[in-house]
Amino acid sequence: MATNKTTGHLIGYARVSTDDQEAQLQRDALREAGCSRIFTDKASGKSTDRPELAAVLDYVRPGDTLCVWKLDRFARSLIDLVTMVDALSVRGIGFKVLTGALASIDPNTPDGRLMLQVVGAMAEFERSLIKERTQAGLNAAKAQGRTGGRPAVMDADKLTIARARRAKGESVTAIAKALGVSRATLYRALGDDK
Repeated sequence: MATNKTTGHLIGYARVSTDDQEAQLQRDALREAGCSRIFTDKASGKSTDRPELAAVLDYVRPGDTLCVWKLDRFARSLIDLVTMVDALSVRGIGFKVLTGALASIDPNTPDGRLMLQVVGAMAEFERSLIKERTQAGLNAAKAQGRTGGRPAVMDADKLTIARARRAKGESVTAIAKALGVSRATLYRALGDDK
């Protein structure tokens, strides 16, 4: 990767998905790259609650470079990546990836930014295609009379039994237990019959 023309510090960010995983490999690589400080999250990449990411984004100053081991440790998606790198750039903060995709591209140069934006546009296009295909599949299933979701717990037979037992004065708790459903499910099924 091309060397950044920044005058500040190299600041590292590492992330592992679960408490069972260890971030030592990432921290070692970030230290070896010259990071003066490293922030580490233990959170899923899909999680929006990544306090150390928020902390590192608050900590970095103009002239600094934010360094990550791999892209998937930093951003939840390529669109998210483009947005965050753009926000860093506006603040005068560089971005560097040590390994994996885009490691040889400097997103702080015009060529690197173009490449990052092309990759982001491709990801957005793919997401749109997936959404269209999913909707087309749902529409086709609906046209054939199929719907998604969980099957109903209370069928017509169970509802008839529940109403008959309720009419005899049996408690909702006893009926729900006998039918193998929750009280809430039984209340919803009985509706105004309560």
